Amino acid sequence: MAADLSFFTSPLSESIRDEGRNEGRAEGRDEGRAQDILRLLDGRGVPLLDADRDRITHCHDLDVLSRWFGRAITATTAEEVFADAPTDTTPGGQPQS
Repeated sequence: MAADLSFFTSPLSESIRDEGRNEGRAEGRDEGRAQDILRLLDGRGVPLLDADRDRITHCHDLDVLSRWFGRAITATTAEEVFADAPTDTTPGGQPQS
């Protein structure tokens, strides 16, 4: 007797599988970029605390990781990698709108 496997080929099941694949790919990209940053900093001899390594490996925002990667190319300290962008201010020190 043949089993009914139609559920496994339904649009709903395909959607669920696609969602899982996409999540897995995103996680893989995040993890890969984090490892690239660590490898780059280690290769350049930039000292990192365990907290710095944890911050990089636990970040799942690809935009942030990409920004850190760009900074890691020239950074000489972890602080330079994590530095926030400077705020534009007027000569009087007031933030511009």
